[in-house]
Amino acid sequence: MLTIQDLGFSMAGTPLFDNASAQIPAGAHLGLVGRNGTGKTTLFRLILGDLQPDKGEILLPPRARTGTVAQEAPADDRSLIETVLAADTERAALLGEAEIATDPARIAEIQTRLADIEAHSAEARAATILSGLGFDHQAQARPSHEFSGGWRMRVALAAVLFAAPDLLLLDEPTNYLDLEGTVWLETYLARYPYTALVISHDRGLLNRAVNGILHLSERRLTTYSGGYDTFDRVRREKLLLASAMARKQEAQRAHMQAFVDRFRYKASKARQAQSRLKMLERMEPIAAAVEGSVAPIRFPDPDELAPPLMQFEGAAAGYDGTPVLSRISLRIDQDDRIALLGANGQGKSTMAKLIAGRLAPMAGARKASGKLKIGYFAQHQADELVADETPVDHIRRLRPQMPESKLRALLAAGGTMAEAAGTKVRHLSGGQKARLLLTLTAIDAPHMIILDEPTNHLDIESREALVSALNDYKGAVMLITHDAHLIELVADRLWLVRGGAVTPYDGDMDSYRALLLGTPVRAPKPQKPTPQPKRADKATIANLRAEVRSCEARLDKILGWLQEIDERLADPDIYRDDADRAASLNRKRAEVMAAKSKAE
Repeated sequence: MLTIQDLGFSMAGTPLFDNASAQIPAGAHLGLVGRNGTGKTTLFRLILGDLQPDKGEILLPPRARTGTVAQEAPADDRSLIETVLAADTERAALLGEAEIATDPARIAEIQTRLADIEAHSAEARAATILSGLGFDHQAQARPSHEFSGGWRMRVALAAVLFAAPDLLLLDEPTNYLDLEGTVWLETYLARYPYTALVISHDRGLLNRAVNGILHLSERRLTTYSGGYDTFDRVRREKLLLASAMARKQEAQRAHMQAFVDRFRYKASKARQAQSRLKMLERMEPIAAAVEGSVAPIRFPDPDELAPPLMQFEGAAAGYDGTPVLSRISLRIDQDDRIALLGANGQGKSTMAKLIAGRLAPMAGARKASGKLKIGYFAQHQADELVADETPVDHIRRLRPQMPESKLRALLAAGGTMAEAAGTKVRHLSGGQKARLLLTLTAIDAPHMIILDEPTNHLDIESREALVSALNDYKGAVMLITHDAHLIELVADRLWLVRGGAVTPYDGDMDSYRALLLGTPVRAPKPQKPTPQPKRADKATIANLRAEVRSCEARLDKILGWLQEIDERLADPDIYRDDADRAASLNRKRAEVMAAKSKAE
């Protein structure tokens, strides 16, 4: 279907492709992956003919139709259903010709072709696609100019899906979808009857909607069979041939396992330990994703506050006197990891603003600690960055007395490294802007971070770095995201926003996905409520906390010894040059392990 042969192309003097080749058979569904800035979108433009290669060629079958989402969504007086129907230009042309044709033979040809392309069911198919992307029957009849840019991009996506081109090219289609729309799109693409090539950093979509991965790396293209996890495993196996990668992976596993071993039976840390257990279970894809030059992300740890951080009692929230949410009675503790589920327009952002204190309750109560600090990240904040200033300039406004070296250190903790720190915002990529916003969000060491679609513009490796940062963070986390993979690895509580209410959701992401797709889900067996223990007095709690800090300090020191010994034992020269020293170190390691067990 699509042949890329010895492709070479440079942009502004920077080579993006060098003898890149790939064969994509008809009917294949491939995910195009690679680090930000490697040229994935440029490859789409080359395929569409918007750019011409410096050398090599891209071959498509004669008369093959290609389609992609329009860069500018329609904003006119046509209804949404009319906009989508107009995307099938052949159908529109045939219907127009049928109105004026007089030759019986031509009329027969037109009617036969209309039957072949199922023109009679076109309106129903268009309505189904719009419904799957979040437009109800009333919305489909409204003119497109009444919708915001994000919703119009959904219309543009619906239009290209309805047109059903022979080669469908989608560039980050989930960036303007909610979780519900993303789940629908995964299912739709998996059944798409023609060839599809999708640029995406959404791990769930790349596992469920495609049957192969086209990897762009080092200016070459490599095809892998299977979804993203399969690709990641196969590629990681190649990388593991290097002993340095093996040592790095083992050190990461040991670090997380040590945390689990220490805290899995400690009530206040059990949820964070469970998050690390999830990461350990999925270690194979994560290990490969964070390797290489991707900068880690670190959030400063907040002071500990007495629980709860926040509590709602019969609260209501809305705008202009009209409630969007009501009867909210929930609490948030400092070790909570909560994800808000629900379709766009149900009130997830309203709930986030209520928690952040940006929206006062219309009724009921919002009780929060007087010392509570909240960091709020929202995608629209990227528009508030000053285009002609650098990241250093932005952070200097918050820390005017701090020397530049420390300002750059704060930026580096958020993954904005030296080169980007001195670059004007207008020249930063979407991922670099997102990292800057994350740094600004957490600069005051908040006790809670609210993240509204934090993964837009982040590549897969940066998303995994964000997962690690959130699981290491010692404050509360509130997530609103279409990235189910992020929810699965970070969140341990789910709240469903639907019908004007916010209620705990007892299932997991698999059961929620099944709920959205209409698949029956077996209800879990009811469990007896756990009796709440009586709270100890403040003096007892203070003594216990002091004892815990002492124990943790002792364990940290022991783990430091253990790591030092293991690093020395990992050196093969010691066994050849100083066997007695190696034996002594092994005996010392056994003693330290015994001390570790006793301390735990």
